[in-house]
Amino acid sequence: IACLVMYLFAEFDDAANLLAANPDATTISIDEPVEIPKNQHSHLQEPGREEDDELLGTDDSDKTELLAGQKKSAPFWTFEYYQTFFDVDTYQVLDRIKGSVFPVPGKNFVRLYIRSNPDLYGPFWICATLVFTIAVSGNLSNFFIHLGKPTYHYVPEFRKVSIAATTIYAYAWLVPLALWGFLMWRNSKVMNIVSYSFLEIVCVYGYSLFIYIPTAILWIIPQKVVRWVLMVFSLCLSGSVLVMTFWPAVRDDNRRIAVATVAAILLLHALLAVGCLAYFFDAPELEIPAPIIPAHNGTTVITKSH
Repeated sequence: IACLVMYLFAEFDDAANLLAANPDATTISIDEPVEIPKNQHSHLQEPGREEDDELLGTDDSDKTELLAGQKKSAPFWTFEYYQTFFDVDTYQVLDRIKGSVFPVPGKNFVRLYIRSNPDLYGPFWICATLVFTIAVSGNLSNFFIHLGKPTYHYVPEFRKVSIAATTIYAYAWLVPLALWGFLMWRNSKVMNIVSYSFLEIVCVYGYSLFIYIPTAILWIIPQKVVRWVLMVFSLCLSGSVLVMTFWPAVRDDNRRIAVATVAAILLLHALLAVGCLAYFFDAPELEIPAPIIPAHNGTTVITKSH
């Protein structure tokens, strides 16, 4: 022990003499970790890819997939497996709704809100709320349009609920499934294509439909011009979320294929909005002739019903 203490003191004296001889010398302590400059790795990357990595989140994608795999370790036929898809709190859902209503140019919705914890809670309830909002608002709109007409008899159309549910849930699941398959196929052709997971794409589509909930309530206003202006405004907001999310993933592909992909995404989104407005709110009225009722004085009375 005495020899060891003398050896340590000797080493300390040598270091002190060296520092006295050269005050600018750098000393390294084994207790402090050596920091590597952050810009040292950036010089090894291509100049044009640094922005793409930041936008697409490719730096953290491997870690996210690893954590997601650890999180969903339960078998898919168990309740615990699907419980992880609904493991979000109110603040996360509200934050994602705000991001879908107020999109920020140049910001990727998946990287900012979804990738850390994709969920199905928000998309499921947004679609369910939108279904009942469109069905109820469509019935109320039809009631207010014909309010005061003596020949009109209000009959609630409950079939609109099932039609709206089939349309919206088919759009929110089948279109993401087709887009996910397309991105996977293009990823096998072009290595630079970034493929989102199916759950992330469903999240984007589900949250992008939130803007149509207040819009459907405002569609009760019995003015066609106001309705179509509201529809175009909502379509621009929700469509911009989809474009800013999926354009960075396909822009490295062939130019025509990339433009056609984004155009198809916007076209299907526009068909949903226009179809809901045209069918549930601006459907043409069908005049059904009422039966001829003979009057007691010999005259014939013909009534019209809508």
